[in-house]
Amino acid sequence: MMEESIREITGKVKEHNYFVDRMMLEIKKVIVGQRYMVERLVIGLLTDGHVLMEGVPGLAKTLSVNTLAKTLNLGFSRIQFTPDLLPADILGTMIYNQKMGEFEPKKGPIFSNLILTDEINRAPAKVQSALLESMQEKTVTIGDRSYELPKPFLVLATQNPIEQEGTYRLPEAQVDRFMLKLKVEYPTRTEERNIMDRMTTGDRLEPNPVASVDDIFNARKVVQEIYVDDRIREYIINLVFATREPEGNLKELSDLIDFGASPRASLSLLNAARGHAFLRGRGFVIPEDVKAIGFDVLRHRISLTFEAEAENVTSEEIIQRLFDGVEAP
Repeated sequence: MMEESIREITGKVKEHNYFVDRMMLEIKKVIVGQRYMVERLVIGLLTDGHVLMEGVPGLAKTLSVNTLAKTLNLGFSRIQFTPDLLPADILGTMIYNQKMGEFEPKKGPIFSNLILTDEINRAPAKVQSALLESMQEKTVTIGDRSYELPKPFLVLATQNPIEQEGTYRLPEAQVDRFMLKLKVEYPTRTEERNIMDRMTTGDRLEPNPVASVDDIFNARKVVQEIYVDDRIREYIINLVFATREPEGNLKELSDLIDFGASPRASLSLLNAARGHAFLRGRGFVIPEDVKAIGFDVLRHRISLTFEAEAENVTSEEIIQRLFDGVEAP
């Protein structure tokens, strides 16, 4: 009976993930390489999870988000974060209407579907906290009224890991609200040559919209139906608890981890693994889905000790030790 149910879900997955391949083809018209980043952006879209992208300038982070929005025909807003940015610049404010003789809301750029917050760590804490309600509750308070944000609503943020001057550390509460944190790498030599050839011709290809909002919502429903075995669920719990209570052959991690992953990590691992399985055309999650997405879910949720920083131990190394030490089903 279970096998029949899984086959049925797999059929639904293949029926509803057709537009993803079309999206990828359209994105390839504009973006060379960066398949990892684009796939993770799509997983965020399919699982309603915000994405934080970290990488040096010039790696097509902004262009990828913009291109993704065009393939979906969604509303897109880009907000350039700067030290002098105010919460009202993002959320909106109340303005006085002289004709009506009353105050009325002027909604800010946050009222869109895909929100690109460029260099998110350049704005002070007051602006960062203004995003918290939007990211979690999907609402914005202007004056004494709350307004619902459009659906779908996704925050895709970028930050530069090199520059420290003029930047602010993101609050832990906000970082935890990002389902995925991506490490965007340099292109390969072949990809860089392709970029050079393509960008110096003067011809700019534009992606075509290939999916509707209904396609996204239908795909999200199917993603939530993807089967997750109890052993996979226990595996996810074991991974998250290993960051909080290292024991057995992971005991050496107790001196390296200051704070472990929050309960949001368990939910994000489960949902992101489902999204990964959806992209692979499967109606069930396997351990490889968890491992493939695990670094992106956990790297920003593990706080390192001073000892770890002194020994130059990275969160990536700790996550690798987790996957090596926690037995997979």
